[in-house]
Amino acid sequence: MARTLIRGAAVVTMDAQGVLPCADVLVDGDRIAAIAPQLPLPEGGDADVVDARGCIVIPGLVNAHMHTWQTALRGVAANWTLPEYFRTMHAGLATVFTPEDLHIATLVGALNQLDNGTTTLADWCHNNPTPAHSDAAVAALLESGIRAAFFHGSPKPDPRPGETPFWERPHPRAELERLRTTHQGSTLLQVHAAVLGPHYATMDVARHDFRMARELDCIASLHQGGGPARSPGGWQQLDAEGLLGDNVNIVHGHALSDAELARFAALGMSFTATPESEMSEGHGHPITGRLRALGRAPSLGVDLESAVSGDMLTQARVAIGLQRSLDNVAHRAAHGTIPATSTVPALEALAWVTIEGARMLRQQHRIGSLDAGKQADLVLLRADTLNMQPLHDVVAAVVFQASPANIDSVMVAGRWKKRAGRLLGVDLAPKLAALNASGRRIVRALGLRTHLAPD
Repeated sequence: MARTLIRGAAVVTMDAQGVLPCADVLVDGDRIAAIAPQLPLPEGGDADVVDARGCIVIPGLVNAHMHTWQTALRGVAANWTLPEYFRTMHAGLATVFTPEDLHIATLVGALNQLDNGTTTLADWCHNNPTPAHSDAAVAALLESGIRAAFFHGSPKPDPRPGETPFWERPHPRAELERLRTTHQGSTLLQVHAAVLGPHYATMDVARHDFRMARELDCIASLHQGGGPARSPGGWQQLDAEGLLGDNVNIVHGHALSDAELARFAALGMSFTATPESEMSEGHGHPITGRLRALGRAPSLGVDLESAVSGDMLTQARVAIGLQRSLDNVAHRAAHGTIPATSTVPALEALAWVTIEGARMLRQQHRIGSLDAGKQADLVLLRADTLNMQPLHDVVAAVVFQASPANIDSVMVAGRWKKRAGRLLGVDLAPKLAALNASGRRIVRALGLRTHLAPD
């Protein structure tokens, strides 16, 4: 088995060892074998030794929620509010996607995640009207080499006359089972359910979907918020029927009352915020502070590359900046003064995009932090650069100073996917050409006016 010895880096473990100012990381096969201030060369001396002086090693980032199928529409939704998004994306642009469109969007989107230091992607795919669409998206995830959780969803078009609307359609269980059976035992891929939930579906549909997820032992992830609920009181009914638990993931969550949020936190449900898109599209403030008050933490996601960038460090920075601002304003209103210190430390924000993302996927025992025995998913950031020196606080530098330009190397399951600033084994030119062709065809098919660059 291949072994890699990373020497002399500052290591942020997000685990019991905390932050090591100068340490070595030994990778054996797909796992971390040891982390210590100084490690000897493995017996036999056959390890690939990486000089990481001037670098920071962090766990691979976890993007806990992204609609990767929209990669070819980057920037198209940048000026939309949520109603415009529903109308123009789901009822419009989404309806002309072919399986090939899903494949190239998902592939390039996943490669971009790797390039930006994300090693695990929760791909929430809800534009898959046929099995061929789902298969194309999954194939792209596997081709990219990223660790992925494919959340199988269902399209959201406006119903045609006489057609059953999407909110009255139970999740296609047979298709979910097919995908889970096909990819059972895959090293880097899991399959879960992207369901409607009581906010976007009838009670019968919500009940069916949550029971299905419970019976299949998969995560049921759903959007909560954005207009009036289709099943008022639905959460209480699902709770009374024993269908809520730690396999349920709520994305956004702004419409939840304090009592509901407390109850769901007590049940072990997970919560994912997408701070930049939520702020832009009109959801409201991310529920980060409300969760912190309950002793819980969110995972974070990009949500829509059709509206914002795919960089998870940006999401961490936006989330912590906004929550500090909200806390500061509340303190001034209550006390007439600025708080004595920041309410949210930088380490928490880094946890939101590492270990909390792993927890949302029920994978915190395998990924999200660096420790012996865990999967070797890690990132090397260059810290000897103009934007990072001098380095006083390693965690603060990662959260507040680092940019995608600092992502030097990325490893997934012990294999380098990026080294010295370049993705490995990827010919990007034809993929970008295919992505451009796909995006332009989709936009023009709907006659959407955009500020298109020349062909």
